[in-house]
Amino acid sequence: MTRLSADEFARLDGLDDWRFILGAIHAEFSLAGFGAASEFIASIGAAADAIDHHPDVSLRYPGRVRVSLHTHVAPPLTHLDVELARTISALATAAGATSLPTAAQAVEIAIDTLDADRIRPFWAAVLGYVEVGGALADPQRIGPPMWFQQMGEPRNERQRFHLDVSVAHDVAEQRVAAALAAGGRLVTDEFARSWWVLADADGNEACVCTWQDRG
Repeated sequence: MTRLSADEFARLDGLDDWRFILGAIHAEFSLAGFGAASEFIASIGAAADAIDHHPDVSLRYPGRVRVSLHTHVAPPLTHLDVELARTISALATAAGATSLPTAAQAVEIAIDTLDADRIRPFWAAVLGYVEVGGALADPQRIGPPMWFQQMGEPRNERQRFHLDVSVAHDVAEQRVAAALAAGGRLVTDEFARSWWVLADADGNEACVCTWQDRG
C-alpha cells in the first residue's frame, strides 16, 4: 500500500469533496430525500465491496450522508482511500447529491491530568469505552474519543476539561471568528494553524483544530 500524509493528500487533484480530519478523510452529501440517500449508500457499499476497502457511513434525516475513510492496517491514509473517495464522489454526482465538504468535523474530549493511569479506568468504566493507545474510544464508534493531556504541575487557574473541535482547514478561522463574535475570547493562537485555544465567558475552554502545521 502507498501511504499518504495529510500534506500529500492535500496536494492531490480531484478530491474537492473531501477533508482530512483526525487521521481520516471525510465527506458529506445532501440528497433529495431519505430514499435517495439510502440508494446512494447502497452504491457506496457495492463500490467498497468491489475493492475490499470499506468506509464508515452514516445517514441522517432528511437525506444527509456522511462518509469517513482511512486504512486500518496502514494509518492514516493509503491509495485505497483515495481510489474509493474518487469513486464515491463520482457516485454522488450521478445521484444528484450536493457536496458539503466544509461540514465535516470531529469532537474529542480532553482532560489535563498529572496521572492519566490513575483516572483512565474510571472514565473507561463510566463511558463504557475501551483503551486505545492511552486514549479512550467508544467501541461502537459513535461517541467522541477521550484523551489525556499530561500536566507538568498542578494548575488551578484553568479547568481540567476542554473540547477539541477538529474542522475542515478552510473554515477554521471562520469558526474561530464566529466563536469570538458569540462572546468567546482567544486564550492563545500560538499554535495556529494547528489549533486555537478559546474560552467562553465563564472560562470553559475549547480548541479549534486542523491538520495543518502539525510538523
